[in-house]
Order: sequence, then structure tokens, then C-alpha cells
Amino acid sequence: MEIELRSPDIIMKLSRLGSFHQSKLSFLRSFLKEFKDWEYKRDLFDLDKLGHGIAIYSFKKDDRVYSLICFANELNENERSDRVIATKWDAAFTLHDGIPTNKDIERLKNEVPKQEVGRLSYKELTLSRANKSVRVFNHVVDSLSEGVQPDIKLLSKVGYLYRTTAVYGSGKFGLADRFRIKNRAEIYGPFRLEMMLVYLVRQFTFDQVNHVAKNKNPKKAVNLDLEICRNLGIGNSTGLGMAPFIVNHPTLLNNWIYAREMALKKIREIEKVKVENVNLFKTCLKKSIKNITSWNTESEYQQKKIKSLLSDLEIFINFIENKFNFSKKYAFNEIYLWLEKNSCEECIEYIVSLMLEPFDEIVNPLISKMSSEEEKYFNIPTHRTIIELKNILENKYSKILKIDFLKKENNQNFWFISKNKEEPRLADRYIENGSELEQPLAIARDIKKLYDKLSVFKNSSTIDKFLSKCPELRHVVRRAFIVERFPYSEIQDNTIGNSIVPIDMLRLKLSFFGALKFDPRSDKWLRICMFQGAPLPEQLKNYDDYWVYNSIN
Repeated sequence: MEIELRSPDIIMKLSRLGSFHQSKLSFLRSFLKEFKDWEYKRDLFDLDKLGHGIAIYSFKKDDRVYSLICFANELNENERSDRVIATKWDAAFTLHDGIPTNKDIERLKNEVPKQEVGRLSYKELTLSRANKSVRVFNHVVDSLSEGVQPDIKLLSKVGYLYRTTAVYGSGKFGLADRFRIKNRAEIYGPFRLEMMLVYLVRQFTFDQVNHVAKNKNPKKAVNLDLEICRNLGIGNSTGLGMAPFIVNHPTLLNNWIYAREMALKKIREIEKVKVENVNLFKTCLKKSIKNITSWNTESEYQQKKIKSLLSDLEIFINFIENKFNFSKKYAFNEIYLWLEKNSCEECIEYIVSLMLEPFDEIVNPLISKMSSEEEKYFNIPTHRTIIELKNILENKYSKILKIDFLKKENNQNFWFISKNKEEPRLADRYIENGSELEQPLAIARDIKKLYDKLSVFKNSSTIDKFLSKCPELRHVVRRAFIVERFPYSEIQDNTIGNSIVPIDMLRLKLSFFGALKFDPRSDKWLRICMFQGAPLPEQLKNYDDYWVYNSIN
């Protein structure tokens, strides 16, 4: 049986994209799988009794070495901020290509803690900073120093000791440009180096808290239990800086979504599902409920989504346990069709992620296809005709073309770059100044403008002639020819309308990272947890690929 891929008109709506969850395709999970046989070492740990100083961790295989260099700093309470305008942090990190020399360390000691204000070199691959969750960190130190383990209930409410506020790469602030390293097989997948940095930072937080506790009370202190460590991750605070990424990288976005959609299609096409695969699916489903019931947020918006998800999952579990026969043909297709009729978007996409779990033979080949050499698709085919372009727009943007951008609610917002930190921001054009500095992120509006402009040109005229008259629309002409080849490259929604929920854009990207427990702090920024439940570095060689469902929290 041939199943069609899900339509971009459905999947690429922001409400659906904002309901995605981590899966076997997520980058942190595929990173761990690819690096499980690398040699891990803690090469340097030179901290004072308060935990300030330098530490270095590394992954090595054959002649390749990646080294995380950590700088833990003294920070006054009034200096600690997760906002992008912060200038000081509890710790700063860089991932170094190779083994750093003493000269490298001295250079980086002066530059890495400055973050954006500092200057890195081609030897450095990624850059990050992080702040303690002070209440949790201090509680763990106090408990361990008295010889007892910390309160697991308190830890489960937060899920981490530190949270990062940015992870930079690909040439920013002097870091190595991507062309230098893109052909390395071990990091060809998306965001491999960023995942490595965050994973090693997680280990540093455990070593630091043990060190501080030991120095506080050398005679009584104990180390943090390894099982508790495993069930702590790294937090992250993410704002609108991440949102334009999925607009500005259309072929990469397509490849992420396409991998997920192709996996779902192939799973739905399985005529006879093996009993062991059914059992694994059910096991992951039931274990995953812990991740939802321990999903803490004060956001009414997210609480409503969690409540709806739990309610629908209860109905779904009852359905597959008592009313559904997995021995029937195309069982997962039947399940998917049932979900579309009976469940909310959050639950549908949650189960789609879980469907991938038993099928390594389907998922693994797709992981290697999630990167994109985007420059290959940058050129515009100027020999093509106006009628061809109009047909693309009518076929690929049919719902977008129906939006009336003369209505205030459809043109409410504008994207701009902040002056102080050069970060993307969203503002109301009817209340705030600066719309003349609007960034080209209103793709839906510009597509509609393009379509209207095309109507005054002859159908047989070519694109080069059109662009000579309307060069301001070059960016959406390019996108239209991209979406012709890459069906999931475009958000099928209005990114400047009054109903936009910007965190849907953030959550889409973060779900592919592998984030858990999205905690919106407003409609424009949120906190997440990464690597919670993941094996520790010493456990990688024999780790369980389904660790994400084995959390004790």
C-alpha cells in the first residue's frame, strides 16, 4: 500500500509545528549514538574551593580530538541574568578543535568569558555560556556536603543545575567557518558540535557541584548519585533569536521535516508489524508519561496543552490496549488515521514521534540526510517564465494567497534587529516605531505581493526581466523555486499576523534538537531541558537508545 506524505498545508502550519516533540531523529539522540565509541576524558580540573577556575573535557577517536574548555567565574547575584543583554555568567565554554596548548588556554581565558565581546579563532568551533539554577545548585551542594543526597522532588521540578543562554557556531565572533569542518564524517549531521558542547557542559556541572561540596565539608561530603546525575540535564533559555533560523534556512528545514514525514510514511506502509516492535512502541509510550507528568510550567498556554495531551493520551492508551488489534494489516496507518480523528495536534505529533522508536532500519538512513548544502540552491533560474512561477505560487502557497494583508490583523507585526545586541525582535507596527527597518521575514505577505506583481507581466516573459523591474522581490522568487523542489521548506502561515505565537517557531527547532519540557515564560521566550535521562560519558559505550523514556523524574 502506498501512503502519501502528509501535506505541507497541514504540517507546515505553526500550530502543528509548535506541537512537535523529540524523536529518534533528534540531534542530541543521534549525536550520542554516533559518539558512543569515542574515548572520553577529563583532561584538566583546576577549580578553587568555590568552584571557580578552568576544566577541560575531550572526546577522541583515532587522530581527531574535540576539547571542551570551561571557565567558571565568580558572579555576584545582581550580575546574574538569562537575558541576552547580560555581560557576565557563572560559566563560559568553548569547544576547541584538537588539544589546546597552554598558549591557547591563556588566550581563551581572556576571550571566552567575554562571549560576544571577545574574539575567538578558527581553532574554536562553538561558544556558549551558562548560569546556575542557584536554588537547586546550592541545595545540592548543601546536601552532599552533609553526606546525603539532594531532594529528588526538588530536582525534578527544575531538571538541571545550569542553563545555557546561547550556543554559537559557524563563524560567529571569529569561530571556525563551517567550510573548514563540514566534510568531517562524524559531524556531518546538523548541530553535532553544539550537541557535544552541551553534553560535556552537563558533565562539568556534576563535577563542579561535587567539588564544591567536597571543599565545603571534606570529611562528610559524598558525590552526587550517578542515577540522579543521569536524570538531570542542561537547561536552556531561548528567545526570538532562534525564530528566524527556520525562515532563513528553507532547504535545511525541509530536510528535517522530510525525514520525519518519510519515516512516518514508511511506518504506516508496514503491512505486518512484528510483535516485538508493537511491544517496544507500547513500552516507550507508557514510560514517556513520566516526562509529561513531571513537565512543570507556570504558563497557562502550556498547561492547557499539557492537560489536553494527557487527556488524549489516556484515551489513546485505552484504545490500543482494549479496542485495537495490532495483528491487522497496516496497523500503524490505522492508528494514525484514528489519531487525526480523535486527538489534538499535540497528541498526534507526540505519537508520531513514538512510532519511530522501534524502527531503526527506517530512521537511521534518514538521519544522514538531514543536513543541507544550501548554497547549491541559491541561484535563481532566470530563464524560467512568469507562468511557471505563477503556477508554483498557486500550487505551493494556495492558502497564503488568500490572506488579505490590507487588513490590520494580518499585518500587525514586524521583525527587526535590535540595536544593542543585534538580535531578532518582533514588534507591533501600529504601536511601536521602527517598521522601516523591517527584516524580510514576512514571507507570506511578500509571496502575496509577488503574485500580484506577476499579474502585470506577460506569461511568456522570463524571470530575469521581472527581477530587473522588481529586484526587491528577489528573496521570495528564490524561495518559490526552492519550495518547488523542497515541499517542506516553507512555513504555511503568516509570521506577522496578530495571532502568531512566536514560541511555536522556537519549539519546532528545539524539538529537532531533542529538547524536553518546554516552559514558555511569555509568547516570545521559553526554557527547556536537554539530555535529561541521557547516559553519562562513562556509560556511553553500553547505553540504552531509549534512555529518554527511562527518567526517574
